[in-house]
Amino acid sequence: MMEANKTLVTEFVLTRLSDLPGLQVPLFLVFLGIYLTTMMGNLGLIFLIWKDPHLHTPMYFFLGSLAFADACSSSSVTPKMLMNFLSKDHTISMVECIAQFYCFASSATTECFLLVVMAYDRYVAIRKPLLYPVVMSTRLCTWLISVSYVIGFLHPVIHVGLLIRLTFCRSNIIHHFYCEILPLFTISCTHPSINALVVLISAIFIQAFTFMSIIVSYTRILFAILKKKFEKSRSKAFSTCGAHLLSVSLFYGTLFLTFVCPGCGADQYQNKMYSLFYTIIIPLLNPFIYSLRNKEVLGALRKMVKK
Repeated sequence: MMEANKTLVTEFVLTRLSDLPGLQVPLFLVFLGIYLTTMMGNLGLIFLIWKDPHLHTPMYFFLGSLAFADACSSSSVTPKMLMNFLSKDHTISMVECIAQFYCFASSATTECFLLVVMAYDRYVAIRKPLLYPVVMSTRLCTWLISVSYVIGFLHPVIHVGLLIRLTFCRSNIIHHFYCEILPLFTISCTHPSINALVVLISAIFIQAFTFMSIIVSYTRILFAILKKKFEKSRSKAFSTCGAHLLSVSLFYGTLFLTFVCPGCGADQYQNKMYSLFYTIIIPLLNPFIYSLRNKEVLGALRKMVKK
């Protein structure tokens, strides 16, 4: 009788970053500006790489692929969050919720592997510059990008399949600004132990494997930089690698605190702040970190502005 009387939830309610009414419009304007800047930065970079023949090299193909993943990542989360700042109706259907989670998880996973590919590309370029055109062939570049996206598309399918088996019959309030998978577990009537274990194992494997691969590549790059004789070239390389590592550290650090170590003392507000970094802030910063320090990109941008 108790099971029969349970009402299954078919839609959820997302909470906002702040419940204070006076902050909703300012927050809307801030995040609207961030979203527009993110899209202009990433899509503009993709267009620039496509338009300028001088940027048709492996490094920029990888950078364009990363920009596309960042644009997808931001677009999967930000529009719904912006609507909730101004609307009184914060509901989202179960289908929309699962679709939002899938889109973000897919782009985030793809980004993890693209960052590995980009780190390897820089390693080959600095350690073996004469062999670079041979090693990083068009065929290999296409294969590496394709594998990154295929893994990104397939990985969330496992979680979505396990998520569909859960039933929701208690609260329908997700204490998050988007459909994050961990808050969904807390309101499930079905025990989500299998789901949580799979999330933990996949997060440890993907994040640990990709992060360690990036660290190994950049460590070898730094040793190669130290061997350079010219102080100017060393300082420039250190500056560039430092900016890249800062972006990677912010991305992986917040992902680790959310998925690998979700019980590290963080409350709901802190979890939202962590999520802001890998969903909104990192996609905003990446096109500027990876491109604005690059003379070739700046040169291509100046040519386009003149035209």
